[in-house]
Amino acid sequence: MKALVYNGPRDVTVTEVPDARIEAPTDVIVKITSTNICGSDLHMYEGRTDVEQGKTLGHENTGIVEEVGSGITRLKKGDRVSLPFNIACGHCRNCNRGKTAFCLEVNPGMAGGAFGYADMGPYQGGQAEYLRVPFADFNALRLPGGADSREHELDYAMLSDIFPTGWHGTRLSGLEPGESVVVMGAGPVGIMAALSARIQGADQVYVVDQHADRLALAEQAGATPVDFSQGDPVEQVMEATGGVGVDRGVEAVGWQAHDHSGEEHPAGTLDTLVQVVRATGGIGVVGVFPPQDPNGPDPLMQEGRMAFPFGAFFTKGLTMGTGQADVKRYNRQLRDLITQGKASPGFIVSHELDLAQAADGYQHFDAREDGWTKVVLHP
Repeated sequence: MKALVYNGPRDVTVTEVPDARIEAPTDVIVKITSTNICGSDLHMYEGRTDVEQGKTLGHENTGIVEEVGSGITRLKKGDRVSLPFNIACGHCRNCNRGKTAFCLEVNPGMAGGAFGYADMGPYQGGQAEYLRVPFADFNALRLPGGADSREHELDYAMLSDIFPTGWHGTRLSGLEPGESVVVMGAGPVGIMAALSARIQGADQVYVVDQHADRLALAEQAGATPVDFSQGDPVEQVMEATGGVGVDRGVEAVGWQAHDHSGEEHPAGTLDTLVQVVRATGGIGVVGVFPPQDPNGPDPLMQEGRMAFPFGAFFTKGLTMGTGQADVKRYNRQLRDLITQGKASPGFIVSHELDLAQAADGYQHFDAREDGWTKVVLHP
């Protein structure tokens, strides 16, 4: 089968690889209809992580069940499914608590596994024609329509990661209806966090970024854009809120955040949130912060540390929740919002490409070219 393979920094190619196959009774093979390029794929693409050469990337996957293992009881060939980027066993202590992003069984030595991702287990990704899905009865979410259906394809394609992750950011922050929130980053996850906040009844939503095309999408999601290339984002948010600040904050950038001069500032988004979130408010962090960044420019982050204004954080009585989204906690309800026409997250998709065009897609997306906000591949 054809798959996109990582060869080294900024070097990916679509090539022939061994066919995905059933390896355990609880596996299924899914024929991939949509697989997205994620901002966190760029960490690997740029060589900032230790993903191994030869890995097939791709953790945002949607498709049709092609083959089922002998232990599968719920799924059948022809089912249309969304696959959480988390791979979870469904029976460990954390899975039983709904913490499927931190499964204790699928990736020995680390809590959590994922498709096609550095340090998240031996699993190949779905930027390919077919994908092996472990523990599929537990992990796969059935979608309306059968093998020939493409209804809401782009909307459902957001269920594997960015829509639940944006939602997770608001839940980690403690957002309640009628409260205000600021989202750091107008990338796909940040825009989904803004959309999620609006669906949940946020009174006011601000999104901070410097890319005009992405801020326009944030506005389309119901947020007020804050362009930090035009001035200090803290001053802008405080002025917009009459000096009060916001109730909640969501960090949706991660450790490769840049300041206005273009320099990497790993704690920059958190610095801003500590200043603009009012006393006793909450912060949800869903941007990626790795255990170490040995190839990065910041000496602290090379060791997985960063300078953080903990004194101000403590003095204001703020709280913070962190970590990857437990996609299964949210995806069923978010699917139903899409099905009933209450949410249309697919508006964020800027480009749909064939798998053969994947390398070009990575190049344009990595360059942050205007208009390249979310890329969906259709193997």
